[in-house]
Amino acid sequence: MINKKIKFSDISKFLKKKGFVIKKIDYKKKFKLNNLNSISKTILSSLLVIFIFFTAPVLIKFIEERSVYTKDYENNSKKKLDKKIKNLDNQKLSKLDEAVSSKYVFEDVLQFEDLPSDVVRLSASTIEQLFKETNYSLNDVREKKLVKPVSLSLLPQEMKMIENTKKRKELFIQIILPLIIKENNFIKLDRIKLFGVLNKNKNTTAEKNWLEKKFKQYGVVNKDLSTLKIRMDEIPVSMAIAQAAKETGWGTSRFAQEGNALFGQWTWSGDGIKPAGAEDDSTHKVMKFKVLQASVKAYQRNLNTHSSYRQFRSARADFRDRKKPLDSIALTEHLDKYAETGKEYVRILQQIIRQNELADFDDAKLLPSSISLESLI
Repeated sequence: MINKKIKFSDISKFLKKKGFVIKKIDYKKKFKLNNLNSISKTILSSLLVIFIFFTAPVLIKFIEERSVYTKDYENNSKKKLDKKIKNLDNQKLSKLDEAVSSKYVFEDVLQFEDLPSDVVRLSASTIEQLFKETNYSLNDVREKKLVKPVSLSLLPQEMKMIENTKKRKELFIQIILPLIIKENNFIKLDRIKLFGVLNKNKNTTAEKNWLEKKFKQYGVVNKDLSTLKIRMDEIPVSMAIAQAAKETGWGTSRFAQEGNALFGQWTWSGDGIKPAGAEDDSTHKVMKFKVLQASVKAYQRNLNTHSSYRQFRSARADFRDRKKPLDSIALTEHLDKYAETGKEYVRILQQIIRQNELADFDDAKLLPSSISLESLI
């Protein structure tokens, strides 16, 4: 075995012969270049960090401003869209409850005229005794929310002679409260039937005939079911009592005593009572009725059909849509056209409701006098 020392030059020659290119590396130069690259990278990184620190707050502020602008733009757009939708809804609603065919509106009210003419007028003392014997008191109604189905046809003539104001007011409320709730009950039953008819795919001949009758009663033109739904609804009890109290002086007026007119409704035709202060050329009269019940029915039909009370009906429908109980204070705001005094009339009604705590009777129920009315208790 021959030990011969191999030199780098020999290896280099051998590799060159084989075609390899041999270069001598200058390690000192390479080290300098590497150091220069490292320094350059360090400087660039430092400059980048400094740039980020200086520009970050500006960028953040810019992004926030863009975000706020975008949010405002979205909110404004939403408001504009909601407003547009609301306007479309208002345009649609404005076409509802628009026209009235008054030919048959009071047809069922006139049926009361066919009642026997020998209606008995009870005295105030007799009525008070009747209420006492039947345990009918307003305190019990406020507490238990149940009203005795006592139906009186006429007011006692002694209403003016009852000097105690509180006693006179209570007697007046006791007399008209069952009458108001009774008429509301008829409307409730009709309303329940209406929704039953609307929820059916096909209606019977009897149901169609019933609808025809209700279209006439509520003066609905073009057989518009939406209008019928708006008109066929209750009148808040407290509001009705307040109006009756205002119009009759708590049952003492000539119109109430002579014509059972609880709500001072005017008429330009037919039988009526001419106001004492009316001018000679005035043609209007105050409607007169055979019994008090007819006056209540006519009053409710008037508010539910006359064009002057469209806003009242619209506000009431809004309470229904929101599934809220009817608020008489809010709804009376739309009765400014009921009297010539306008907003002053509204203010007085609201004062009567509050001072006499009439809202206590809004949720009172009439004890049933028939099987059909038991479902409303």
